[in-house]
Amino acid sequence: MNYSRQREIILEALRNNVVHPTAEYIHSVLEKQYGSVSIATLYRNLNQLVDNGLIKRIDGLEVPSHFDHNTHEHFHFMCEKCKKIFDVSSDVAPDIVEKAQQELGAKINGYDIVFRGICNDCK
Repeated sequence: MNYSRQREIILEALRNNVVHPTAEYIHSVLEKQYGSVSIATLYRNLNQLVDNGLIKRIDGLEVPSHFDHNTHEHFHFMCEKCKKIFDVSSDVAPDIVEKAQQELGAKINGYDIVFRGICNDCK
């Protein structure tokens, strides 16, 4: 993938918003910082970053997808009140993939585990 200033700006916005923003949230941040930004360009660049493994798309938490600059294996926690999403280290259950593979007799290539509850700020 060739260098693109737009992709660099999007990656920077993701790194500075570690609560896994949606494309719409990233768009609002970029609009404040850089003025007019096309939502179609944003989606195209997000898809390219996902396809090249530089970021993760997190589906199934809410209707809009969320994006994560952390591509290492980890779990997520979603606050049911403020809807923020936090990373949870996979060290909390280090052998969960192996146990699931044994139980299923299958090969697991990836996973998305989401805990739901109320974050410390909302308690």
